[in-house]
Amino acid sequence: MDFSLSEEQEATRDLARQILTDRETHEHLKELEAGGEGFDRDTWAELAKAGLLGIALPEDAGGSGLGFVALCRLFEEIGRTVAPVPVLPTVVLGALPIAQFGSDAQKQQYLPGVVAGDTVLTAALVETGTDALHPTTTARADGDGWRVNGVKTCVPAGLVADRVLVPASAGDDGTIVVVIVDPSANGVTRERQDTTSGIPQARLELDGVHVAGSDVLGGPDSGAANVEWIVERATAAMCSIATGVCEQALKMTAEYTKTREQFDRPIATFQAVGQRAADAYIDTEAIRLTASRRRGASKRVCRRRPRWRWRSSGPPTVGSASCTPPSTCTVASASTVTTRCTGTSSGPTSSS
Repeated sequence: MDFSLSEEQEATRDLARQILTDRETHEHLKELEAGGEGFDRDTWAELAKAGLLGIALPEDAGGSGLGFVALCRLFEEIGRTVAPVPVLPTVVLGALPIAQFGSDAQKQQYLPGVVAGDTVLTAALVETGTDALHPTTTARADGDGWRVNGVKTCVPAGLVADRVLVPASAGDDGTIVVVIVDPSANGVTRERQDTTSGIPQARLELDGVHVAGSDVLGGPDSGAANVEWIVERATAAMCSIATGVCEQALKMTAEYTKTREQFDRPIATFQAVGQRAADAYIDTEAIRLTASRRRGASKRVCRRRPRWRWRSSGPPTVGSASCTPPSTCTVASASTVTTRCTGTSSGPTSSS
């Protein structure tokens, strides 16, 4: 199997690396962390200007149409620089599902704004005590639309998103609809949830929120399959971010061991240090291979039940057997791969 990059993928990686490396310095990241928003809007604008936000979106929406693998090269660079930009929620959780399953009107309404960097999207996939395919959030027919009730937690970019994709149970038979919710609509309350990464997420409370029929993604017959499709790609995207994080952590470790001295010689010359560094290199390459396999799996629409259940707490370490939902995981630093919502709140902001 050939794992080499195409010219387009190499160009995507190199352009993303140039932009993110130049902008996401340690000093700049510290300033952003102190600001509390967890969103580098200037870098977001630069990514849009370079056409990277639309790298996987269709050309008729202003994108490049280079596919999901090229997008994952961008995610590797985001992981390498731990850039606080909502590319995963906007593109993978929002724009790609709309491009795949949305109506022509939905595509025209949202995709050009994503490409231009004017629109932030996300999906609310996490609920306490259940998984994405068994939501307790409900959607009931109401005239020509739907009435939505429920609570979603750990919504990535939920405080800054312009629209949120919300899976909801449409009946007792397990039918799921995915509705596109305006977080400023009546009945929607957004509450900040701080995470161990410093990038806040949101608790979303939906109290009788009316959603027009035109804001349903796909239909009730395909809702569950659409959610699985999103999960597949979100998982692959998180794997790509983890690859970038581990690669940079290994590089930083190698540089440190060459300059840190003990007993008048660099610690890189110590056998135990070399053995652990070699193990870290093997692990990093294994993560890269796993990410490549996940990207390959995401090319199809998953029709089977996932082997793991999403939960709202307890993230895995690299290589563990369990998995939390990609939407709850954010990169904290070059030495950690996943984090989770702490559940702390700083008070709700209600539009009702």
